[in-house]
Amino acid sequence: MTNTQGLIVKAQSGFFWVNTGEDIIVCQLRGKLKQGRAQGDIAAIGDKVDITILDDGSGTVDSVHERNQLIARLDPRPGGVYQQVLLANPDQALFVFACANPTPRLRMLDRFLVIAEKQNIPAVIVANKTDTVENPQAIFGMYESIGYRVIYTSAKTGTGLDTLRSQLQNKLNAFAGPSGVGKSSLLNALQPGLGLAVNEISSAMKKGRHTTVTRQLFAIDGGGYVADTPGWKSLGLWDTEPEEIDAYFPELRGLVENCQFSDCTHQHEPGCAVLTALKEGKIFPERYESFVRLRSGKE
Repeated sequence: MTNTQGLIVKAQSGFFWVNTGEDIIVCQLRGKLKQGRAQGDIAAIGDKVDITILDDGSGTVDSVHERNQLIARLDPRPGGVYQQVLLANPDQALFVFACANPTPRLRMLDRFLVIAEKQNIPAVIVANKTDTVENPQAIFGMYESIGYRVIYTSAKTGTGLDTLRSQLQNKLNAFAGPSGVGKSSLLNALQPGLGLAVNEISSAMKKGRHTTVTRQLFAIDGGGYVADTPGWKSLGLWDTEPEEIDAYFPELRGLVENCQFSDCTHQHEPGCAVLTALKEGKIFPERYESFVRLRSGKE
């Protein structure tokens, strides 16, 4: 028997594929980790773990290292609410939206960004299909002015692929975005076969909660991993109070301390610094509308 550390790169039906740097060992959780009722996934892809390699080549997960961040959702079950970990320890989340075909749903993007801010996960916006519009910056430029990195790409023309490849290198990357925006085409352009493999897993995950689900990290040539993480629209805001939302809008959180009232909703109160900034054109109306809708629970 040998003791070593590794990274969980695949999980399915209680089995975990652990990359030790030299080999991939198929492991199961040691019994002591499963004692008591778990309130969430004990181990998940992206977790760093200590394992024992047995004489037959299989292994056991002995302990799971503390997670820095995670992407999780709540799964209501008969025994209570369970925290389902989609990805542990992501270095960043890349949100892929098309410039056109389909029309970019910026309110959805705003929600994704709020969830990333809440989870303390650095977010990068990938504005894809730049070949379909004359001025992509007219759509996504406001996010750059707020402070988000926007990478403009086209799998068709090759625009931005080197920049995107560099952004992914040596990181654990969560990939997300609505259907039809070209995630698979982008990944295939970066590394042949990568997008096809990711899409195959993603399609299986979308078939329903009772389907046997495989979660997997896909290695990137040169270092790093990509994980498809569908379902961001239903993630992350289940334990968020309305008065928290302004903290997850970078352009708002520095203003709220200047509001006249500590419980300001930033919608109608006198002496509101946010409304003043909106009136003076210092806040994008579209972003403010997203804030109001999220605060009211409409979206």
